[in-house]
Amino acid sequence: MRAGLRAAWTAAHRPVGGVPPWAGRVAWVTALLVLPSSVWRIAVCTFHAPIVDGGLPADASGNLPSWLPLEIYVVLLSIGSELLAFTAVGLVARWGEVFPRWIPVLRGRRVPPMVAIVPATIGATVLSLITVWTTITLLLGVNVRGDEASFDVLTFHTWQGTVAILAYAPLLAWGPLLGALTVAYGRRRRSMM
Repeated sequence: MRAGLRAAWTAAHRPVGGVPPWAGRVAWVTALLVLPSSVWRIAVCTFHAPIVDGGLPADASGNLPSWLPLEIYVVLLSIGSELLAFTAVGLVARWGEVFPRWIPVLRGRRVPPMVAIVPATIGATVLSLITVWTTITLLLGVNVRGDEASFDVLTFHTWQGTVAILAYAPLLAWGPLLGALTVAYGRRRRSMM
């Protein structure tokens, strides 16, 4: 049973013919870029791991609604981020060219290239802008709204800050790598028409 599931997983996510070797590797790297920050967030906010110098501030929940605990929000955010990052694999796998069997009505039909290219381009652009903007604001010591940051987590002055930086730094590559995969996907699909 386990071997059958592994074989099905591998077959579904294996790069299709015509995918440059670098793109297959980059797709999986892109899918895994989010993992360190997700693990860090869950460790700090859900399990209260002592990897934040001084612990979380009392207002760590920010503007979350009262019915949504920070711990649940962080887990959902991390799962959602990982699922979004995993869509990069679709730019090299068969399910990025032909709708999978489990999708009603569309199953087995060809994926129109723009159905993948448009959202991937928007995603790559938005991710690049957000990560660069956030990095700049953190380096300037302010939050994304421009207010003075009251919570300095990302710093090389402590080992905890260094861990946080190492967990979040890979996110800077998410947008550009997704952009490169999108260009490769567009070229490959255009050459198939």
